[in-house]
Amino acid sequence: MPKPLSLPFDPIARADELWKQRWGNVPSMSAITSIMRAHQILLAEVDAVVKPYGLTFARYEALVLLTFSKEGELTMSKIGERLQVHPTSVTNTVDRLVKSGLVARRPNPNDGRGTLAVITGKGREVVEAATRDLMAMDFGLGVYDAEECAEIFAMLRPLRVAARDFDED
Repeated sequence: MPKPLSLPFDPIARADELWKQRWGNVPSMSAITSIMRAHQILLAEVDAVVKPYGLTFARYEALVLLTFSKEGELTMSKIGERLQVHPTSVTNTVDRLVKSGLVARRPNPNDGRGTLAVITGKGREVVEAATRDLMAMDFGLGVYDAEECAEIFAMLRPLRVAARDFDED
């Protein structure tokens, strides 16, 4: 996996310094910039790990979700709801998984117009192998210990609750 471009200075710290000079101290600006950059770094790292399996992290998440279901199948709407993505994204993701032979589609017997996405045997093998590889690299968070990962989770929770990302109950 290629290393990210290493700069002789921290551009986010520099932007924060310039921001302060122009608009005053706004800690949320440097925080959001850092979060967005961390997202880019982590996504690139996990995508590089799942790429040999013909996956992106989004497709990997869909496969994992299907393995968590009792029968290995879910409606397209349930996938979108649980992954919190638009129906068009679900269709695109499932289409690609079907083309790869990792998921099949079948009519929903409980809804004549609905479709179920069903994980295949090959899909189960791929998700197990990709999961082993992702766990081996700590999902890109190996620079943090378990306590720090829990702190990150706890720190982001209020933001997610405020955005109604999930019910607090």
